[in-house]
Amino acid sequence: MQRTSRRNRNRRTGTTKLSKRGRAGGTRRRSLGTAGNGHPARRNAASAHAEIAAAKRRADPRYTVAVKSFEVATRYFLKEQYSKAKEVFEKVIAEAPVEIAERARVHLRLCEQKIGEAAAAPKGSADNYNLGIAALNARQLDRAVEYLRKADRSSPNREEIRYALAAAFALQGNPDAALEHLKAAVQLRPGNRYQARLDEDFQLLAEDRRFQELTQPEKPTVNRSPY
Repeated sequence: MQRTSRRNRNRRTGTTKLSKRGRAGGTRRRSLGTAGNGHPARRNAASAHAEIAAAKRRADPRYTVAVKSFEVATRYFLKEQYSKAKEVFEKVIAEAPVEIAERARVHLRLCEQKIGEAAAAPKGSADNYNLGIAALNARQLDRAVEYLRKADRSSPNREEIRYALAAAFALQGNPDAALEHLKAAVQLRPGNRYQARLDEDFQLLAEDRRFQELTQPEKPTVNRSPY
C-alpha cells in the first residue's frame, strides 16, 4: 500500500504536512482516515476509493509543483522571512489544487500577523501547533518537538498534537516516544490508527511489532445474540 505523508493532508487547523503532517487544531493535522460507522465492506470500499483519489492527485504535475512551492514558502516562514513567504503562499493559493491552497491560506494568515511586528514568541496552543507543523514539514525536527511540546502543555489530550509529536519522534529515530504519543492519539481518535499506517513519517517504525499492533485494523464486533 502506498504511504502518504502527513504533509499531504491536513485534517487539523489547516496546517498539515503537505504534512504531517497538520493537523492546527482538530485536523486532522491531520482529514484522512477517520473511522466511521457502518458495514465493514462499505468502510473498506470508501478507504480504497480515498487512496485511489489521493494517488491520482499526487500524479498530477500541478500537485507536485504546488507541494514544492509550499515547502519553499515554509522554509522562508521558518527563517522569519515573512514577506518572501507571504509572496510564495499567495502564489500557491492562486495556482495550487484546493487542498494545498487551503493549507497555504493558514500559513498566509500567520505571515500577515508577523509582518510589521517584532518576532515575538508564539502565544497559545494554536500558534505553537502551527509552528510545530511547519517545522515538521521542513524536517526541522528539534524545533518541531519544541513547539509541539509547548502546544501539548497548553492543550493536553489533543489528538492532533499527540499525533504530530509521534511523527516528529518517529522521524528522529525515537520509537519509544513516538509510540507513546501515537498510542494516545489513537485512543483519542481511533481514525489515527488508519492514518498512521499510510503516513510515510512512520516508515521507520513499519517493522516494529508494537507499531503493527497499534495500527492494525479494529476487529469488527461480533454479535453472538441468537436474536
